[in-house]
Amino acid sequence: MELTIPNVLTWLRISLIPIFVLFYYLPAHWAHMVAALIFALAAITDWLDGYLARSLNQTSPFGAFLDPVADKLMVAVALVLLVANAKMPFLALPAAIIVGREIVISALREWMAEIGKRASVAVSLIGKIKTGLQMVALVLLIMGRPWGQHFTLLIGYILIYIAAILTLWSMCMYLKAAWPELIARPEDHSA
Repeated sequence: MELTIPNVLTWLRISLIPIFVLFYYLPAHWAHMVAALIFALAAITDWLDGYLARSLNQTSPFGAFLDPVADKLMVAVALVLLVANAKMPFLALPAAIIVGREIVISALREWMAEIGKRASVAVSLIGKIKTGLQMVALVLLIMGRPWGQHFTLLIGYILIYIAAILTLWSMCMYLKAAWPELIARPEDHSA
């Protein structure tokens, strides 16, 4: 593994996860604000490492593997923490959609790579918009939780539901692109 700036940022994002969890559970009135800032920093590094990898020509197979893993870990941990909060039961549905979609698409990408068709399930613009909305929503929900700021929570809820709808839409787009391969006979893939 080459130690590049994008890879360092990805490792930083992963290392922020336990720190984020720690601050989320600290019994201080300011702890959720710090947890939200940590999550926001992780979200910014997500964008920044991809931008730097392309602009500095520092893309690597390791980075291509680790970057989406780091993103999914951070989002899944944030969703689990928020859903575990009994005061936010309305997050269970979008959380299940978002996490479920990630499992389906990860499995689909792995299978498509096995048959040499990985490019047909590349990241779409809808997926990028979904990710942006999801990150903003999660920051607002994490930040808004301890103070019960209704406006912050309301905007967070609206954005996470929009992100969940876009999540379903992008999953349908991925499945539509892969559908010819999914319904092909096994002998069609052995060539």
